[in-house]
Amino acid sequence: MIKHTSSIRIRYADTDQMKYAYYGKFFEYFEQGRSDLLRSIGLPYTRVEEMGLFLPVIEAHASYKRVARYDDLLQVVTVLRDAPVARVRLDYEVYKEGEKELLADGYTIHSFVNAETGKPTRAPAQFVEAIEKAIVKAPKG
Repeated sequence: MIKHTSSIRIRYADTDQMKYAYYGKFFEYFEQGRSDLLRSIGLPYTRVEEMGLFLPVIEAHASYKRVARYDDLLQVVTVLRDAPVARVRLDYEVYKEGEKELLADGYTIHSFVNAETGKPTRAPAQFVEAIEKAIVKAPKG
């Protein structure tokens, strides 16, 4: 399991008329968490694309527990539990900084797609190896 925490401040543009973080923005927060996790293990999206891959979202889910407001500093915890084969799932938990109550959680599932052909493919060995290496190095517990 690999876990990474990203800090994201809610911008005014992220809020709705009720002055709450707009629910759709949480998918952007998930994306930031995903990008940060991959970068932290040496797989920034630029490297993934250099491998000739795209990682489109094929499924996404979010569940909202509490509201977040303008200027709140969020902690987005992104977790990758297993090395991928043809798909990869990432799980997310969102907290307000310094609090233990969950604001939202969810997941995204991504397919591996050959950038040239647009056809689904398996995860390349170097992608899987980077994840397996990070899983071995990750603190247990």
